[in-house]
Amino acid sequence: MDGLGASPYSEVNDPFKMCDPPGFPRVELQELRGLQIIQMPMKVLVTYQNNQIWRNIWTDGRNFPKITEPRWYGYSVGKWVDDTTLVVETVGMDQRTWIDNVGRPHSEELRVEERFHRVNHDIIELTVTITDPQLYTKPWNALDKFPLRLQSESFDVREMLCSESEAEEYEKHVGEETKVKP
Repeated sequence: MDGLGASPYSEVNDPFKMCDPPGFPRVELQELRGLQIIQMPMKVLVTYQNNQIWRNIWTDGRNFPKITEPRWYGYSVGKWVDDTTLVVETVGMDQRTWIDNVGRPHSEELRVEERFHRVNHDIIELTVTITDPQLYTKPWNALDKFPLRLQSESFDVREMLCSESEAEEYEKHVGEETKVKP
């Protein structure tokens, strides 16, 4: 067995395994599932199915605060560059988080740019660019024009939470069967 899930759950050093939040940008790069985007007068609210968390993206023209405390999902400001494109900059991510499932690290200089571009009524393309001059020689696209599709108003974003008790049950009943034998 290769890749994610190849190691027994008890031997993984993934912060998410300990029920730490996946953090940002990982929440968008780790099996992105349901999300809702809610536009408000001063901000855009993005709610994620994974761990049922949210991010505030301030669109009222403010700058980043002079001192940004580390946060699991950073501090985000956005601006509309045209009628169909919202560009969001995020800084201040907690260094305990990984960028993605592979475990790419980041420094306190991590800066993430998201471009939400509305292609038509039903599709928004999401592009995520990672910039961290301490750890990476140049910016790189973690997602490029990933399609997000509009669901009906009755669509229900299902619950998906990290639960240590459920992880323990899984390890007891399923994990033992998947352990790699020496």
